[in-house]
Parts: sequence; structure tokens; C-alpha cells
Amino acid sequence: MQQTGQQRYVMRKLPHITAVFWILKIVATTLGETGGDLLAQTLQVGYLVSTIIFFALFAVAVVFQLRARQFHPAIFWTVIVLTSTAGTTLSDLMNRTGDIGYTGGAIVLTSCLAVVFLLWWRSGQTLDVENVATFKGELLYWVAILFSNSLGTSSGDFMSDSLGIGFRDSALIVSLVMLALLAAHYSTPINSMLLFWPAFVLTRPLGATAGDALSKPRDHGGLAWGTEWTTAALVAVLVGLVVYQTIQVRRHPLDPVPALVNRRTGEPEQPNGALVSVS
Repeated sequence: MQQTGQQRYVMRKLPHITAVFWILKIVATTLGETGGDLLAQTLQVGYLVSTIIFFALFAVAVVFQLRARQFHPAIFWTVIVLTSTAGTTLSDLMNRTGDIGYTGGAIVLTSCLAVVFLLWWRSGQTLDVENVATFKGELLYWVAILFSNSLGTSSGDFMSDSLGIGFRDSALIVSLVMLALLAAHYSTPINSMLLFWPAFVLTRPLGATAGDALSKPRDHGGLAWGTEWTTAALVAVLVGLVVYQTIQVRRHPLDPVPALVNRRTGEPEQPNGALVSVS
């Protein structure tokens, strides 16, 4: 990818993993929990129909994300929210309507996620989620996120209900585990991607338990805000954070990704973002 002394780079499609990323992820997954419950339970649409609706919306949004030439916070976080809502209703459909239980659902979804990671590894695409910039790599990224958020829903329900820990205590336990992962990131030589995915999965039960703690009745350990008000509040917070990130990205554009090669073959990869040249 060298031309007349210039190095070709690819515009970054995915955000840097910063504190803002994790705050947005927690808010988005909490919104996914309450939004999924709002449609499936409060509006009585049902888990099956809700899952179909959210998967259809996810498919549309992810096409926009895959076709984008660089990182757009509004598109990216819309897809994240829809993976969370689809993951919520899919998990509930499996666990409740399908009657396989929270433990069975967690086992099935963990197995699916493991298969996705195996395919990702064998594809030769980079496993560094900040530097994914090919169509195949980004597609695997979004499939992994979809299963991660679905698994997180089952895990949160398993902790809160099956183990009888409750919403608030479950959120506290997950928060402590995430703090331990954060400490490991800064104080150990463990590969950052080995820490990223457990933390990413855990934000889903954290969001699920936080959403339930806000929306569920007081006799179930919640604050009784209801799914409508909780969802509305979370939408407002998420929109504000996305606007903030959009302004920050415009002021300080993300660094482009260097030339892409397949991790296994060393062959050049076809980029999925806008190309830029730097002398």
C-alpha cells in the first residue's frame, strides 16, 4: 500500500476503548434492557414478535454501520443499543418462552459466542477491536457483540433470580468484577483483548440489573420507575453522551488505522473504510 513515498491508512470505523466508551456502553445496555422489556412486556407485544422487530432494526442499522467510511457515534451506538434490545428479547424468548431456563440460556449463548471467537481467530482478522477495519472483521465484531449482549442478559437474570441475589447486589458484584478487570489492565501484562471481552459481556448484566433496579416494582427490589420513564431517561442520557462524543471526534479526529494484513497469511486486506494518505 505504498505509493510515491506516501503511506496509505484507513479511517477508523470503531471507537477507542476509553472511559467514555464504557460509560456509553453501560447506558446503552441498560437502555437495551428497559427498551426490550417495554416492548415485550409493558406493551405486551411478546418476546417472539419483539425479537423479530429488534433483529430487523438491527439488520438495517448494521448495514449503515458497515457501509460507513469512518466512525460515526450516532450510527455506532444505535447498533449497540439494538444489539442490546435484540439480545434482551432473544434471551428472554429462549429462557422463558422456550423454557430452557437462565442456566440453559447462558450455556447455549456462551457456546455460540465461543464459536464466533473461534471463527474470528481462524479468519486471520485482527482481534484488536480498535483496529478492525475490514468488512469481514467488522461483521465478526458485530456478531460477537450481539451474542455478548444476549449472554449478558441471561447472566444478569441468572444472578438476580436463579441465585436469588437481587438486582442491586448483582449490580454491585458485577461492578466489583469489572473493577478487578480494570486493575488487571493497568497492573498486569495480560493482553488487553483478553480483558476487553469479559468486561464487555459483564456490562450487559450490569446494565440489565441496573435497568431492573430502576424499573421494577419495589416489592421486587426496584425503584418502581416503570419501563416507560426509565427508558425515556436513558434515551435522554444516551443522546447527550453521543452528542458529546460527536463533538469530541470532530475536534480531535481518531487516528487512522495502518495498512491492514491478514494475521495468518500476511496478505494485504481490503479496507472497509475511507483511505487517506500520509507523507
